[in-house]
Amino acid sequence: MKVQITKLRESAKIPTRGSEKAAGYDLYACLDRESIEIAPHTTAKIGTGLAVAIPDGYFGAVFARSGLAAKEGLRPANCVGVCDSDYRGEYIVALHNDSDTARIVNNGDRIAQLVVMPYLAVEFDEVESLDETERGAGGFGSTGKN
Repeated sequence: MKVQITKLRESAKIPTRGSEKAAGYDLYACLDRESIEIAPHTTAKIGTGLAVAIPDGYFGAVFARSGLAAKEGLRPANCVGVCDSDYRGEYIVALHNDSDTARIVNNGDRIAQLVVMPYLAVEFDEVESLDETERGAGGFGSTGKN
């Protein structure tokens, strides 16, 4: 699949894969300065300098980079960002610092990963009641621990 992408700033980096079989493409910080500090338990919006034309029927899912989240406590504030196929603005990652220590993000650092995923467009059909199932309305923990 070909996905059109444009650099909004000259220093922007095109997303890359960490390995041949990686599902995610690394997104890089494109800052107007050398670095930005994210204070503990705060969020900073980090631009990528990129705009992407995701094909119809797909969306761009922005996920945490596992090492950055586990080792540094930095992850997208909304956990998973959804970039719709009709969005043409800059991809910006709201990076949240879950740690008790200020974290530095440098220009060009890998900050998140983009996975292009299909979705199903649905129409909701309002009905008086839903069909019965064995689980029914059982919520959190209703199917047991294991």
